[in-house]
Amino acid sequence: MKNSDKTVITTKSGKIKGAFQDGLYIFKGIPYAAPPVGEFRWLPPQPVKPWKGIRQAQTFGTIAPQSGSLVLAPEYEIEEPQSEDCLYLNVWSPGTDDSRRPVLVWIHGGAFNRGSGSSPMYPGTTLARRGNAVVVTFNYRLGPLGFLHLKKVTGGRIPATGNEGLLDQIAALRWVQDNIASFGGDPDNVTIFGESAGGMSIGCLLAMPQARGLFHKAILQSGSNTVKSLDKAIRLTEQYLGLLGVGAGDVRALSSLTVERLLSAQQELSAKLNIKGSVLEPVVDGETLPELPIDAVRHGSAGKVAVMAGTNLEEAKFMDRTDRGLSKVDEAGLLQRWQRVLPADLVPGLIENCRQALAKQGMPAGAPEIALALQTHRQFRIPAIRLVEAHHSQGQPDYTYLFTWKSPAPGLGACHAVDIGFVFGTLSASFSGTGPAAEKLAKIIQDAWLAFAHTGNPSCESLGNWPQYSSRRETMMLGEDCHVEEAPYDEERRAWDPIPNMFLG
Repeated sequence: MKNSDKTVITTKSGKIKGAFQDGLYIFKGIPYAAPPVGEFRWLPPQPVKPWKGIRQAQTFGTIAPQSGSLVLAPEYEIEEPQSEDCLYLNVWSPGTDDSRRPVLVWIHGGAFNRGSGSSPMYPGTTLARRGNAVVVTFNYRLGPLGFLHLKKVTGGRIPATGNEGLLDQIAALRWVQDNIASFGGDPDNVTIFGESAGGMSIGCLLAMPQARGLFHKAILQSGSNTVKSLDKAIRLTEQYLGLLGVGAGDVRALSSLTVERLLSAQQELSAKLNIKGSVLEPVVDGETLPELPIDAVRHGSAGKVAVMAGTNLEEAKFMDRTDRGLSKVDEAGLLQRWQRVLPADLVPGLIENCRQALAKQGMPAGAPEIALALQTHRQFRIPAIRLVEAHHSQGQPDYTYLFTWKSPAPGLGACHAVDIGFVFGTLSASFSGTGPAAEKLAKIIQDAWLAFAHTGNPSCESLGNWPQYSSRRETMMLGEDCHVEEAPYDEERRAWDPIPNMFLG
């Protein structure tokens, strides 16, 4: 059979035609749910309406409406058309046969308000070809269309939980279960992996009853536990509606607002609250997301799922690009800033611990450096460690890493998102760095991620043995010199022990 004959696939909704390029079968812009427009705005994802004939699947679908763009380096910058009609996915496969290859499903980041599954940062080409695996990427609703809790405020007239973006992700995973065998994938061996908001989404999926059984392994890169309480989500929604000038009971007016107005009000809310990252995030609503992800995992929600989680050594140096307050703070401002977000009586001890740790490492230990380190720990490293510990307490296999490769860009170090190019083979000269050492690390990381997808264990020939996480806190250090350390940077970790999970992320 000619390769071109294998590009027509029958899905549950109808036939699609992809393309055969450089040894891979590639399918783009496949609808996995009905367009969430009109009466479906703010509703959970609805089933796709079946079509007749053959639908072309050779160009990416439109992406979720968003303000600004998620650009880490010039190499990744493209203009992608936006629309509320955005629930599309993409598939890369070495063969549309019965080989039942492992499936990797990528959940993109972007602070829950930017990004797409079709970004040039995330092509499935390298992983699919290198690992004989099927790779899936997809879009999900963002910002006020995906993470605005309206149910309580509107008295249920708009039943949005604030987790519609997560429900989109679950719908995409259901599509994988229903269809991926036709693309040469194994629905019984699905690994979800994601970075930043994608990793935070996975933390939520591990806790959500509707997601159980839809995946078997999970890789969380720089994200695990960022959620809003229901009370906080309600207050944010009330403030948001106030900026829109719409009463909570005026459902018709709210539903008729343009996407542009909804997005501009989100920006106004961010400015009003002085929030530089994501103002609208997943919500612990007690229904779709019953409790904090870390707590749910400790209670057994992620049974039979192998987990790998890690962070970058200097995550917050990336955030300093947009939140200059982090690195411009003085000693008084440092104390005030952190007493606003953590138990006030514990903040002086955290600051002093961080100061001493930085000094021992021979690093500058002024207020700006401490602020960046605390942000890295609070938002990324400590939540990841606690998630792994919670999962490990249930007798499940866990692996953890610390990514230490430094960006060539001045001042960024081993910052947030610098690992992405290594995973996907999309290294950039200006952000991740290029050259023989970078290429070597990229191949090691790809091999480890693929080994985990195949077997649930990231040990591989190019890296060597990666031990499971235990009471010794074995951590793979991924950088110019890849090696295992027990309990790295443990003094800083212990300083956070008194901080409850609700303050993390």
